[in-house]
Amino acid sequence: MRCQLRPKGSALQRTGAIFAATLFLGSGGIAAQEASIAIELNKLEPQGGQCRAYLVIENKSSSEYSELKLDLVLFRPDGVIGRRFAVELAPLRANKRTVKLFDLEGTACEEVGSLLINDVMECKTPGPVADCLQNITTSTLTNVQLNK
Repeated sequence: MRCQLRPKGSALQRTGAIFAATLFLGSGGIAAQEASIAIELNKLEPQGGQCRAYLVIENKSSSEYSELKLDLVLFRPDGVIGRRFAVELAPLRANKRTVKLFDLEGTACEEVGSLLINDVMECKTPGPVADCLQNITTSTLTNVQLNK
């Protein structure tokens, strides 16, 4: 007597379920969420003995952000943490690109290896924001990486 184990349901049923799940997640389902804020580190500029950072922020959503405060960590070129600070990027108008700049006091531009968005400290729009950090994408036009 030969014993053979077969999974419940046909291969066609299992393939159909996998296909349906893929379509659901790929079309904006619960697990796939489109980023609504793009933050680009556009330029670092020496200002005396310190560095000025220029960020281009694009709010791709139809909501205005009245508060968007980031917890940033600056890493030196050797990977050692240089400092931690907060930066307020709001207000951000709906469907608008904005340039924000901030000075890294006491830090020369050559002392900046990378920047990390460690967390979002404050995030407010007229409607609820489930996970603001997940709504952010990062990019850079400099040799200094901006990550989250």
